[in-house]
Amino acid sequence: MKVRIAPSILSADFSCLDLEIKRVEAAGADMLHIDVMDGHFVPNITIGPVVVKYIRKVTALPLDVHLMIENPQAFIDPFVEAGSDMITMHIETIDERKFIAQAQALKKRNVSTGVSLNPATPLAAIQGVLGLADFALVMSVNPGFSGQEFIPEALPRIRELRQAFKGDIAVDGGVNEKVAASLIKAGATVLVAGSYIFGAPDARQAMERLRYAGE
Repeated sequence: MKVRIAPSILSADFSCLDLEIKRVEAAGADMLHIDVMDGHFVPNITIGPVVVKYIRKVTALPLDVHLMIENPQAFIDPFVEAGSDMITMHIETIDERKFIAQAQALKKRNVSTGVSLNPATPLAAIQGVLGLADFALVMSVNPGFSGQEFIPEALPRIRELRQAFKGDIAVDGGVNEKVAASLIKAGATVLVAGSYIFGAPDARQAMERLRYAGE
C-alpha cells in the first residue's frame, strides 16, 4: 500500500495558518491531520469546528479530524458539517456499541471513520470495532502535546494490528526519518508528523524522507 503523509497542523504557525497549509499542500501532503483536544481526555486545549470550517475553505486536501476528547459523539456532527472528511475517535472515550453506530452513520454521509488508541491501551480494546473502521490510528506518544519522543513499543503493536486489519494504519507521535522505515516495515501506511514537517526548511524533502524511508 502507498505510504501517505499527513502533516499535523498542531505544529503549524497559527498566525499564518492558511499559508502554512498551502505550503505543505504544495509540497505534496496527502491529507491534513487536525488534533482536537478538550483539556479533559488530554491535558491540552486546541481547536474546534470553527477552525476546521475555515481550514476547509483554503485547501482541497482530505481533513482527518482526530477527536482526543471526552464524549466524541456529541461533537461529530459539528465537525462533519465544518468539512471533515475523516473522523477519528479514541476507543478510550467511546464504547463499542456507540462506535459502531457512529461509524454506520458516518458511512452514510461519505465520511471515513478511524479508531485510535493510546500507548497503554491493549489492542484487544479495538478488535470489536475494526470491522467498521476504515482506518486505525496507533498513538506512538502519550497524546496532548507535539514534539514528544517516539515510543518504540508502538512497533510490535503495529505489526500485530497489521495481521488482523487490512485497512490503513496511521501512526501519530514522534514520527521522523529515524523511525519511518521501521514503521512502514511494520505495516503503517499513513505517517502523521507535525514538527518534523512544519519545522523543516524544506517541507517537500521532509515528507519525501518519510514517504520513501522504506525503500
